[in-house]
Amino acid sequence: MTKDRKEQRRKVRVAVLMGGWSAERDVSLVTGRECADALEEAGYTVERIDVSRDLQTLIDDLTPTPDVVFNALHGRGGEDGAIQAVLDILQIPYTHSGMRSSALAMDKPTAIAAFRAAGLPCPKGVVVAAADLGKGDPLPRPYVVKPTHEGSSIGVYIVKAGDNGPDYSGWSFGDALVEEYVAGRELTVTVMGDRALGVTELRPKEGFYDYEAKYSEGKTDHVCPADIPEDIAQQCMDFAVRAHNALGCRGLTRSDFRWDDGAHNGSRLFLLEVNTQPGMTPLSLAPEQAAYNGISFPELMSWMVEEARCD
Repeated sequence: MTKDRKEQRRKVRVAVLMGGWSAERDVSLVTGRECADALEEAGYTVERIDVSRDLQTLIDDLTPTPDVVFNALHGRGGEDGAIQAVLDILQIPYTHSGMRSSALAMDKPTAIAAFRAAGLPCPKGVVVAAADLGKGDPLPRPYVVKPTHEGSSIGVYIVKAGDNGPDYSGWSFGDALVEEYVAGRELTVTVMGDRALGVTELRPKEGFYDYEAKYSEGKTDHVCPADIPEDIAQQCMDFAVRAHNALGCRGLTRSDFRWDDGAHNGSRLFLLEVNTQPGMTPLSLAPEQAAYNGISFPELMSWMVEEARCD
């Protein structure tokens, strides 16, 4: 980087929002720390803000107004359009997707409706009221139960033939989305702007790719690029870009897939969801795919800051 470029970046004040109050607070704190460190390495002037529910405190923390907000929040309040709406009102440019796209992506049944309208294949599913969970099988087994408005695989159960079924007595997530279980392999694609960066296969060493597998070192092998047929890789990347556009996303997103490699001609590829705030921890997938494309973590952070805007 040239001296002039470094001096220009030093004049840009970036406020990194992290923490929050969702079930993903701990992950957000790690993401925020990693992003803030990388932004400082890239030459920006960085302020770190642990966000609380108090709106006035947030406004005070954002005074004087930073040039850009880097949104490192995860889950409710930070990923669902709420913080994006506040920043839109304050007219502070921010990273990742806008209010509408963030809200759509976080509402899984609504996002799936948008994906299907765009011709993208998703597993069959139904929404079940929280009060009805455990009152019989809403779909033939095996099936997957997940909260309609959470991320990081929080509250996800796989119900198989012969199981007693989950204990829903502590369920606190509201309605659930119940989907058919797709056997096969877990694939993920990062979209950066208007291009897919590649396909990674996730191979948990036991169980499925749940919260512990995502954020515990040594629990999951990342195969990047995925060892899959080229036509499936191209289809994954095409679907990821189309899903990104179907929700009107911007910046960086990550799309998750299941590929039933035992199906005839490998034709059962399903889009599960789009994450508008991909994790940026040391075990995260988006930075890994960027690195595979020759984009360092500080360079990725710089691109996100340069792409920031508000609606």
